[in-house]
Amino acid sequence: MSFGEPSKFRKYTPLVAVLFLLGGVVYAVRSLGVNTGYAPEQPIPFSHRLHAGENQIPCLYCHANADKGRHATVPSMNVCMNCHSVVANDKPTIQTLKKYYEEGRSIEWIRVHDLPDFVYFSHRWHVAKGVQCQTCHGKVEAMERIEQMQPLTMGWCVDCHRAKEASIECGTCHQ
Repeated sequence: MSFGEPSKFRKYTPLVAVLFLLGGVVYAVRSLGVNTGYAPEQPIPFSHRLHAGENQIPCLYCHANADKGRHATVPSMNVCMNCHSVVANDKPTIQTLKKYYEEGRSIEWIRVHDLPDFVYFSHRWHVAKGVQCQTCHGKVEAMERIEQMQPLTMGWCVDCHRAKEASIECGTCHQ
């Protein structure tokens, strides 16, 4: 083939372009809602590595409703101040925490693990079945800043339910 002749592959160029575009669309749609790696900076730095790892504070001490209800809930300022009224209260971040507490304000934490509104998820059911927090949330006890480790997509959840022989009935999660 010389430089002046049209390429015999030129007739495939539109097909290649369409397949490439279609692949990109499929990737984008499959990635919707997948926040794996999301680790926003919080208003007050909080180390799960220090609290849950080094100090071995159980998840349910701070996230007290996880075994009782749908949401694990963010701990109230009272829970933080149970310890921090006497522990590390000379540190600037704890002084900020104390100031919020004394003013009756709460900290506007940024949600990391967020499911769509049409999904019904109950922490209580999973805790009752002995599912460890790390299964969905990763090794929180090793995280300086909390990060979403799993995709939390329907496919990911269904794969886990199949592996554990748990319900995969649509009405279980879509109520």
